Amino acid sequence: MPLSPPPVVASTRDPHLGAALAALVLGGVGIGITEFVTMGLLPEIAAGIDTTIPQAGHTISAYALGVVVGAPTIAILGNRLPRRGLLVALMLLFAAGNALSALASGYELLMLARFVSGVPHGAFFGVASIVAFDIVAPGRGGWAVSRIMLGIPIANVAGVPLATWLGQQAGWRSAYWLVAGIGLLTAALVATVVPHQPGDKEARARSELAALRDSQVWLTMLVGSVGFGGVFAMYSYISPILRNQTGLPADAVPIYLFIYGVGGLLGTIVAGRLVDRSVLRTLVGSSIATGASLAAFAWAANWAVPAGIVLLLICISVSAFVLALQLRLMEVAGRARTLGAAGNHAALNIANALGAWLGGLVLAAGWGWQAPSLVGAGLSAAGLLILFLSLRVHRGRTTLD
Repeated sequence: MPLSPPPVVASTRDPHLGAALAALVLGGVGIGITEFVTMGLLPEIAAGIDTTIPQAGHTISAYALGVVVGAPTIAILGNRLPRRGLLVALMLLFAAGNALSALASGYELLMLARFVSGVPHGAFFGVASIVAFDIVAPGRGGWAVSRIMLGIPIANVAGVPLATWLGQQAGWRSAYWLVAGIGLLTAALVATVVPHQPGDKEARARSELAALRDSQVWLTMLVGSVGFGGVFAMYSYISPILRNQTGLPADAVPIYLFIYGVGGLLGTIVAGRLVDRSVLRTLVGSSIATGASLAAFAWAANWAVPAGIVLLLICISVSAFVLALQLRLMEVAGRARTLGAAGNHAALNIANALGAWLGGLVLAAGWGWQAPSLVGAGLSAAGLLILFLSLRVHRGRTTLD
């Protein structure tokens, strides 16, 4: 993302700074909840709209496709708009999409609602990161952006298990009402405590799109689109896997979602040190670890304790993969880092859609509850092969250091 001289700079002692960052983090928490809570409530959602679990899993893909469409489009077209106003508009659209999800009476309407809910996802994180960078004192921008990215790990540790429990106790629609409320609250807080910042009047779509001429950008996004899909092939169906393969009761599912969230926090912390040494070595190592742990989960899920341990390892490795991929894509995108950051969200949510779709296919074909994890391991291996191809194509300018 372009880090031009900030139009508004606040001192780190500014009493409104903490409130502004908290408002932006809250939006990220809401996004994280709505992205992952569907996976923990698939059986309830399927029953509520009178469809099968694999077909209900397509609503996960619909959300992901919304991100794929919205992230680059809004990043490019919205660059010239005042940032605070754009953030408020994104959160209002987010709230509307989740409210529509809660009201959906059938499969088609729920698919549309999940698509709409996903549209603001990538753009919100991109714009919020720029705002956070600009409102702190010079030299503190990296710290501020890291605060914004805590939204999804916090959601996975606390918000998703809570929303899953709420959905199981009060009906799956209540989880989406909760998220819609978070979106409205975020919009109100952003409008109140985030300082005004004008848009980038010099931004041009053509200069951003020029990055797409580099084949390395496409190869890196393809690594994410395929490799990260492995996790979603399994995790999209984590609730029925735990209930049917592991034999756990429904009220145990939030515990495993909490374990997954803890893995996200640990993985981000570990990867923060690893990428300082080598982004590409971290990307290669985390790809291998993710594929191996997904393959192990196919059998570990037969028992409660091994399932929890391997699920933790999966999230640690995939969190490192996501961070390394983000840095790699921003590097190869050059000056078009706004589009690079948005492209990363688009790639990861193509992976979301691909993984959920393939996982649903093997389940619908009757291949058993182990099949999504094995499909996931295969996708991770395919992503690793694409990464090696990327390094081979550009070995003259790229090393593992």
